[in-house]
Amino acid sequence: MKRKVGYTWRLREVMAQHRVFTATELVPLLRERGIDLSASQVHRLVSGTPERLSLQVLSALCDILACTPADLVATTAENAGVRLTATGDLPAPPADVAKLRPRPARILPDA
Repeated sequence: MKRKVGYTWRLREVMAQHRVFTATELVPLLRERGIDLSASQVHRLVSGTPERLSLQVLSALCDILACTPADLVATTAENAGVRLTATGDLPAPPADVAKLRPRPARILPDA
């Protein structure tokens, strides 16, 4: 069975717990740790959910906010449901493979 995995980016919540309420407050704190991001890049990091994130940035955020990566990224995993057909019926059970194999041809001499 397939698994469906996902994650929730919780940077804004963790920032609020540490009384950092705007992205502009985060810019100089990141620069102190050698991370040079523009104000708009930091704003996107705070307001959205990043698809890719540098480990340097993640470790700097953890240092600034005195937290772990698990505090910033909450992961989820669940079993994917059975996909239904367009008519709403359950998928057909797999056919017997032996019935699907072609029968060998018999070649008869010309008479």
